[in-house]
Amino acid sequence: MVRDPGRPLRADAQRNREKILSAAVRVFAEEGLDAHLERIAKEAGVGAGTLYRNFPTRELLIEAAYRNELARLCDAAPELLAALPPREAMRAWLGRFMDYANAKLGMADALRGVVASGVNPYAQSHEMIQDALSRLMDAAVTAGVIRSDISATDMFAALTGIALASGKPEQREQADRLLDLTLDGLSAGSRQ
Repeated sequence: MVRDPGRPLRADAQRNREKILSAAVRVFAEEGLDAHLERIAKEAGVGAGTLYRNFPTRELLIEAAYRNELARLCDAAPELLAALPPREAMRAWLGRFMDYANAKLGMADALRGVVASGVNPYAQSHEMIQDALSRLMDAAVTAGVIRSDISATDMFAALTGIALASGKPEQREQADRLLDLTLDGLSAGSRQ
């Protein structure tokens, strides 16, 4: 029996769904489109039936895993702003962006397979990331800690470049240095 997507999940079912999506990101990043769904279920600590009830096809699972990573990234912006000063919130989010980019790059083969099936998992991704980044940058500009002459579009381009140049897990130290350099370049008063 396939789950009714219009019906809210019980708390335990929601936890299982989250575990499946997290495991899917890891396994698809490691094995690509050929990853065995049974391995994903095992890594998530659920039965194959639970996986298939939530995600009856491989494409639906890949798309949901990607969209879940995107939502986690974008939802983090207001949470970080509520918990940290704007510059620290922005830096924490930049690190999460690299985690998201790493997952996306790792899942590239699997995501290409979804696109080939006629589904666009990237629909609205750009807008969602731009909105989250704009919130963070607006708060930092208002606090006077970053320059006001750099747009979220410019910053997104810089982040994309860092992710493409240093997006592999073994390059994380370099990516962090580049993120710090970029944030330092945004600092209020850094423009001469």
